[in-house]
Amino acid sequence: MNKLSKEERARLLEQYKEIKIEAGVYQIRNKINGKVLVDTTPNLKSLNGRAGSLSLGTYPNKELQREWTEYGADAFAMEVLEVLEPSDNPFVNIKDELKQLETKWIERLQPFGDKGYHKLK
Repeated sequence: MNKLSKEERARLLEQYKEIKIEAGVYQIRNKINGKVLVDTTPNLKSLNGRAGSLSLGTYPNKELQREWTEYGADAFAMEVLEVLEPSDNPFVNIKDELKQLETKWIERLQPFGDKGYHKLK
């Protein structure tokens, strides 16, 4: 295995730090029946982890997990609905902002019953 020099390691670390992390709202859409699950993440690059969790059978939404297992990964699409605009205000709570965006998209898409994987409260 090749070892990286200190300079190469430092350069790669700087590049990693410059990667912009975007928070946002996404949906997992069943392409067969059109049902959707709306969710949020502080890092949209982590969506592959959601697919991994579904492939392992460990996703918390049991109905979505059942259909993923039944139809397979190719029957689903993961789509970003909205990216949270970054704020310069240090008092902005990202979790609260994401919750508001999620609520907005759930109200818009109404992913309940035959249209989605959410339960009415």
